[in-house]
Amino acid sequence: MSDDLFNSIYNKSLDLLSRREHSKKEIKEKLNLRFENKELIDSVLVKLLENNLVNDSRFTESYVSSRKRKGFGPKKIIYELLSKGVNESISQAIIAESDDWEQVAKSTFAKKYKDGICSETKDQLKQKNFLQNRGFRFKEIESVFNEDML
Repeated sequence: MSDDLFNSIYNKSLDLLSRREHSKKEIKEKLNLRFENKELIDSVLVKLLENNLVNDSRFTESYVSSRKRKGFGPKKIIYELLSKGVNESISQAIIAESDDWEQVAKSTFAKKYKDGICSETKDQLKQKNFLQNRGFRFKEIESVFNEDML
């Protein structure tokens, strides 16, 4: 019975991983919803980690790439990764590898505001808040506004 349950949990985890990368915490939460045996879930996670099927670094790279394409900044992505159980040092390192955050901020701004930067200070604050809410840092937001003003 225990071997059957272990195989069932393991197969469910493989099914989840076949769709997309998951963090260790995500897999554990999804398995806990479906199965009650915490010890077997933990042993399945150990096996997945040993076989390098669950890898938080690989998950982080994939997640950062995906969120970046959707126009989100580094601060928001790091926050989301923390909520998914990824160690902050891993997410910081992978975010630091990418050096085109200013370009992402510019393209996100251009997509939202096709007319460019508003002349009114009040409207500029709204535009800056949009980028800030997307998770961009001050230097990236300022690069959008400084380059267009030249």
